Amino acid sequence: MITFIPTPIGNPQDITIRAMKLFEKAKLFLCEDTRQTKRLLRLLEERFDMTYPDAEFYSFNEHNGEERLEQFGAILGTQEVVYVSDAGMPVISDPGQILVAYCQENDITYDVLPGASAVTTAYAASGFEEGKFLFYAFLPHKGKERSSALSKAMGNGYNTVLYEAPHRLEKLLSEILALDENRELFLAKEISKKYQRYYRGTVASLNEMFKELTIRGEWVVVIRAKDSTEKSLSFTEVLSLDLPPKPKAKLLAQLSDKSVKEWYNELIK
Repeated sequence: MITFIPTPIGNPQDITIRAMKLFEKAKLFLCEDTRQTKRLLRLLEERFDMTYPDAEFYSFNEHNGEERLEQFGAILGTQEVVYVSDAGMPVISDPGQILVAYCQENDITYDVLPGASAVTTAYAASGFEEGKFLFYAFLPHKGKERSSALSKAMGNGYNTVLYEAPHRLEKLLSEILALDENRELFLAKEISKKYQRYYRGTVASLNEMFKELTIRGEWVVVIRAKDSTEKSLSFTEVLSLDLPPKPKAKLLAQLSDKSVKEWYNELIK
């Protein structure tokens, strides 16, 4: 049987007793990064008297996932196997999804333990009262794909959670500022770690604040949905607008993967 086990996102005391017992019994570890997993296991051994497992360790990621399934697929249902991410809930924004799909397709019993998640922790800390939110993970790094994804994140009608690396946080704030300077954000830095910090305010105020701060660590960004009194047009509504082909093509290109030229040619047919 294979078990997907969440690991602490910061403080090692967030590990569960159940997780440690399964670590002790495991014969095969599939890890996002074997070095990170072994480091965690040694720490648990030293601080919490966990028995270090007599097991084999192999990386499992988006690059070698299919190769690993060919290598170990036959034993996933017969041995004690665990999968762990570097930190947090496995499978969420993580290559473990390949492994879950394989288990489903091949009728292999698997289990997922509940545990630490930066997404839900940050959202709970945000104080935004709406119970519904969307998770966008990391935006594309640059280009049209990034601007399109951010536009969708800000216009989907729901509070939206993003992950962002420290060297791109300033860029993200400036991009949101250009779209809506009054949009409210919640930022969580280094959740559960020594330098954890929370920030809440409009993007304009946070952008000014962060000019005076050194931006380090991993960040979770919660974008509050815009005021429900503001109306946004859906793809279908834009398509039905009585507009000349050129401006309509520009609008449709912003809402889809097709270029302005492709939409223009389609509209004039």
